[in-house]
Amino acid sequence: MIEARDLTKIYAGKAAVDHLTFTVEPGQVTGFLGPNGAGKSTTMRLILGLDRPQSGIALINGRRYRDLKDPLRTVGALLEAKTVHPGRSARNHLLFLAQTQGLPARRVEEVLALVGLQDVADKRAGGFSLGMSQRLGVAVAMLGDPEVLLLDEPVNGLDPEGVLWIRNLMKQLAAEGRTILVSRHLMNEMAVTADHLIVIVLHELTPLASLEGAFMELTSGSGEFGVPGLDPVKTGEGRAR
Repeated sequence: MIEARDLTKIYAGKAAVDHLTFTVEPGQVTGFLGPNGAGKSTTMRLILGLDRPQSGIALINGRRYRDLKDPLRTVGALLEAKTVHPGRSARNHLLFLAQTQGLPARRVEEVLALVGLQDVADKRAGGFSLGMSQRLGVAVAMLGDPEVLLLDEPVNGLDPEGVLWIRNLMKQLAAEGRTILVSRHLMNEMAVTADHLIVIVLHELTPLASLEGAFMELTSGSGEFGVPGLDPVKTGEGRAR
């Protein structure tokens, strides 16, 4: 489980994340919804200990990320698809990460097959398209076979086949009992992907009938809503920008 308690992050005197509180339960795909610049990526960085909050705490299975014994085996994350050294092949990048965590080399081959990169595994990552880089990022996130996954806009750059693939993969992983938190700013994608939603809210909570209506409300000061065919929304207290 992921827990955020009263998270606040301030940059240059402005609150990027302002007293945000929510939980993400295992066994479901939880969508993290909000327009671009709403603070979704910052929140994920706070959960992963890449940034320090001014106040509040983020926990994974009851512990801060830095206190996890085997972090790569517990949490997998995709934040930036293009962070791989451009001169390194996909296979060598994964092998390096596996060695740092004591993971067997066979796990590299397993995740390459999982994301469909076997045929280009020995090509330099610098020549990858954004879609291929996203697939490599998912492979990195899955390398330790983690029980918790944080995916920041994972469908960016993917073709329709790739979008369907990542959507089905997330549902499969959630069905295995893993905790999945995926950020997105497009309403229609969340409607067919997420079991629950965490929506960054700015003002009072107002029931809405659809995701599209929620987006219009969200960008002007938004709230909690129900979505036809989707389980009830979980709304984070506080706000982010």
